[in-house]
Amino acid sequence: MLTFNKKYFLLTITLFLIEVFIALYVHDNFIRPLFGDFLVVILVYRFIRSFLQISVIAAAISALLFSYFVEIAQYFNMVEVLGLQKSRLARTVIGTSFAWEDIVAYTLGIVFVILVEKKLASPKLRR
Repeated sequence: MLTFNKKYFLLTITLFLIEVFIALYVHDNFIRPLFGDFLVVILVYRFIRSFLQISVIAAAISALLFSYFVEIAQYFNMVEVLGLQKSRLARTVIGTSFAWEDIVAYTLGIVFVILVEKKLASPKLRR
């Protein structure tokens, strides 16, 4: 079950760097709040698959549930509950406001992952 998948890990690092760039330099109403959430669930999925040899669906559901949990934590003001409201890192990573649009972005990100993984596993691509 434990493994190390270099391909997934490199994709995780790449997505992480893109997310950091978005967080630091993109201040708009689409890329940062929505596309960033679309990408972050893919990042979590890739991270899981970097170290665990589990099915696409199990990893996808795990990543999606983790993302939903973080969003629900935002609803309950977890940053403030933990006393981290002055921490820019905590506010960026955990977030500070719940949004249904984020739930949709996470869900679409996982649908994208499943479609891509299904396409990559297609027998036509192995020829």
